[in-house]
Amino acid sequence: MSESELSPEDRPVDLYLDLLRLRMTPADFALLRRMVDPVLEAIQEQRAGPIELTLDGAEADSVSQEVRDEASLVVAVAVTGRLDNQIVEIETEETGPVRVVTDSGTAADPARCQEIADFIGERHRQDEELRGIAEVSGLPTDV
Repeated sequence: MSESELSPEDRPVDLYLDLLRLRMTPADFALLRRMVDPVLEAIQEQRAGPIELTLDGAEADSVSQEVRDEASLVVAVAVTGRLDNQIVEIETEETGPVRVVTDSGTAADPARCQEIADFIGERHRQDEELRGIAEVSGLPTDV
Protein backbone atom coordinates (compact mmCIF):
# COMPACT_ATOMS: atom_id res chain seq x y z
CA MET A 1 0.00 0.00 0.00
CA SER A 2 1.45 3.41 -0.95
CA GLU A 3 1.29 6.44 1.31
CA SER A 4 -1.32 8.05 -0.97
CA GLU A 5 -3.63 5.07 -0.31
CA LEU A 6 -3.46 5.56 3.45
CA SER A 7 -6.24 7.43 5.18
CA PRO A 8 -5.10 10.76 6.64
CA GLU A 9 -5.26 9.29 10.15
CA ASP A 10 -2.80 6.55 9.15
CA ARG A 11 -0.10 8.84 7.79
CA PRO A 12 2.87 9.37 10.13
CA VAL A 13 2.75 13.15 9.69
CA ASP A 14 -0.87 13.25 10.88
CA LEU A 15 0.01 11.17 13.92
CA TYR A 16 2.93 13.51 14.66
CA LEU A 17 0.70 16.57 14.29
CA ASP A 18 -1.86 15.02 16.67
CA LEU A 19 0.91 14.48 19.25
CA LEU A 20 2.08 18.08 18.84
CA ARG A 21 -1.49 19.37 19.26
CA LEU A 22 -1.57 17.70 22.67
CA ARG A 23 1.91 18.90 23.69
CA MET A 24 1.95 22.50 22.46
CA THR A 25 -0.04 25.52 23.52
CA PRO A 26 -2.96 26.27 21.18
CA ALA A 27 -1.29 29.50 20.03
CA ASP A 28 2.01 27.78 19.23
CA PHE A 29 0.25 24.93 17.46
CA ALA A 30 -1.77 27.37 15.33
CA LEU A 31 1.45 29.18 14.44
CA LEU A 32 3.13 25.89 13.56
CA ARG A 33 0.21 24.94 11.30
CA ARG A 34 0.42 28.28 9.47
CA MET A 35 4.08 27.51 8.83
CA VAL A 36 3.77 23.88 7.74
CA ASP A 37 0.40 23.68 5.99
CA PRO A 38 1.64 25.22 2.69
CA VAL A 39 4.63 22.86 2.71
CA LEU A 40 2.49 19.82 3.50
CA GLU A 41 0.11 20.79 0.69
CA ALA A 42 2.99 21.07 -1.78
CA ILE A 43 4.32 17.67 -0.68
CA GLN A 44 0.87 16.09 -0.97
CA GLU A 45 0.40 17.55 -4.46
CA GLN A 46 3.99 16.60 -5.38
CA ARG A 47 4.72 20.15 -6.57
CA ALA A 48 8.29 20.75 -7.66
CA GLY A 49 10.38 23.73 -6.62
CA PRO A 50 11.58 25.32 -3.43
CA ILE A 51 9.20 25.51 -0.50
CA GLU A 52 9.94 27.51 2.62
CA LEU A 53 8.79 27.39 6.22
CA THR A 54 8.17 31.10 6.58
CA LEU A 55 5.68 33.59 7.86
CA ASP A 56 5.36 37.22 6.83
CA GLY A 57 5.78 40.38 8.87
CA ALA A 58 6.25 40.75 12.59
CA GLU A 59 4.85 37.28 13.24
CA ALA A 60 7.92 35.75 11.59
CA ASP A 61 10.24 37.50 14.04
CA SER A 62 8.37 36.18 17.06
CA VAL A 63 8.52 32.45 16.22
CA SER A 64 10.37 30.61 18.96
CA GLN A 65 13.18 28.18 18.18
CA GLU A 66 11.04 25.37 19.59
CA VAL A 67 8.24 26.07 17.08
CA ARG A 68 10.79 26.38 14.23
CA ASP A 69 12.33 23.05 15.24
CA GLU A 70 8.95 21.32 15.44
CA ALA A 71 8.00 22.72 12.03
CA SER A 72 11.19 21.26 10.58
CA LEU A 73 10.45 17.91 12.20
CA VAL A 74 6.88 17.91 10.83
CA VAL A 75 8.22 18.37 7.31
CA ALA A 76 10.84 15.66 7.89
CA VAL A 77 8.13 13.23 9.01
CA ALA A 78 6.03 14.12 5.94
CA VAL A 79 8.98 13.52 3.61
CA THR A 80 10.52 10.44 5.24
CA GLY A 81 7.54 8.81 6.94
CA ARG A 82 9.80 8.32 9.98
CA LEU A 83 8.93 9.45 13.48
CA ASP A 84 12.49 9.16 14.83
CA ASN A 85 13.88 12.33 13.26
CA GLN A 86 15.93 14.62 15.49
CA ILE A 87 17.47 18.04 15.24
CA VAL A 88 21.18 18.18 15.92
CA GLU A 89 23.31 21.28 16.09
CA ILE A 90 26.52 20.80 14.14
CA GLU A 91 29.46 23.17 14.49
CA THR A 92 31.32 24.13 11.32
CA GLU A 93 34.32 26.42 10.99
CA GLU A 94 32.86 28.21 7.98
CA THR A 95 29.33 28.92 9.15
CA GLY A 96 29.28 28.34 12.91
CA PRO A 97 26.48 26.22 14.36
CA VAL A 98 23.99 24.73 11.92
CA ARG A 99 20.77 22.96 12.92
CA VAL A 100 20.16 19.80 10.87
CA VAL A 101 17.27 17.34 10.82
CA THR A 102 18.44 13.74 10.64
CA ASP A 103 17.44 10.27 11.72
CA SER A 104 18.17 9.11 15.27
CA GLY A 105 20.98 6.76 14.20
CA THR A 106 22.89 9.53 12.45
CA ALA A 107 22.23 11.97 15.30
CA ALA A 108 23.86 9.54 17.75
CA ASP A 109 26.91 8.88 15.54
CA PRO A 110 29.67 11.51 15.95
CA ALA A 111 31.46 10.30 12.80
CA ARG A 112 28.31 10.78 10.68
CA CYS A 113 27.70 14.20 12.22
CA GLN A 114 31.28 15.13 11.32
CA GLU A 115 30.67 13.99 7.75
CA ILE A 116 27.64 16.28 7.61
CA ALA A 117 29.69 19.17 9.04
CA ASP A 118 32.41 18.55 6.44
CA PHE A 119 29.82 18.52 3.66
CA ILE A 120 28.27 21.77 4.89
CA GLY A 121 31.71 23.39 5.09
CA GLU A 122 32.64 22.27 1.58
CA ARG A 123 29.32 23.47 0.23
CA HIS A 124 29.83 26.86 1.90
CA ARG A 125 33.31 27.18 0.36
CA GLN A 126 31.94 26.33 -3.09
CA ASP A 127 29.10 28.83 -2.70
CA GLU A 128 31.56 31.56 -1.69
CA GLU A 129 33.81 30.77 -4.65
CA LEU A 130 30.87 30.91 -7.05
CA ARG A 131 29.64 34.13 -5.44
CA GLY A 132 33.09 35.65 -6.01
CA ILE A 133 33.11 34.56 -9.64
CA ALA A 134 29.64 36.02 -10.15
CA GLU A 135 30.66 39.29 -8.52
CA VAL A 136 33.76 39.65 -10.73
CA SER A 137 31.66 38.78 -13.77
CA GLY A 138 29.02 41.39 -12.93
CA LEU A 139 26.35 38.78 -12.30
CA PRO A 140 23.86 38.81 -9.42
CA THR A 141 25.28 37.38 -6.19
CA ASP A 142 22.08 37.10 -4.17
CA VAL A 143 20.91 33.79 -5.64
